[in-house]
Amino acid sequence: MKSKKIKQFIPENSSPLTEKFINYIMVAGKKSLARQIFEETLKIISKKMNSDPEKIFKQAIDNAKPTMEVKAKRIGGAVYQVPREIKPERQLTLACRWIIGGARGKKGAKMALKLANELIDASNEQGLAIKKKEDTIRMAQANKAFAHLAKY
Repeated sequence: MKSKKIKQFIPENSSPLTEKFINYIMVAGKKSLARQIFEETLKIISKKMNSDPEKIFKQAIDNAKPTMEVKAKRIGGAVYQVPREIKPERQLTLACRWIIGGARGKKGAKMALKLANELIDASNEQGLAIKKKEDTIRMAQANKAFAHLAKY
């Protein structure tokens, strides 16, 4: 049985980063709605900031990427929070997840507006995504004493 490959429409001005971000916005397989939300978000950012929205988007993602995280390890009946470095793919995943989560957590506005505000905040080193990043790094710093357990 041959399976058909479905060719999906991808705009030519889209980068892999924006496509990945759109996939994170998507809920219940509604990619066209997610793409519409993202495009509306970029329009709102360009109106508010009077600059290139793609640049602000990339800056926000870069600012929200964490470098360290803690991972729970069970050794001898005790659970230790072991700090470890994060691979670039996971950094991107966490940054996107935190930005979108921060936008979804706000009440009373359209998703595009909430997402635009969160992206602008993240590009200015503020907002929920940046707070989450700082908390993660702070937790890793506090548990630096258990770094030697990472090899187990």
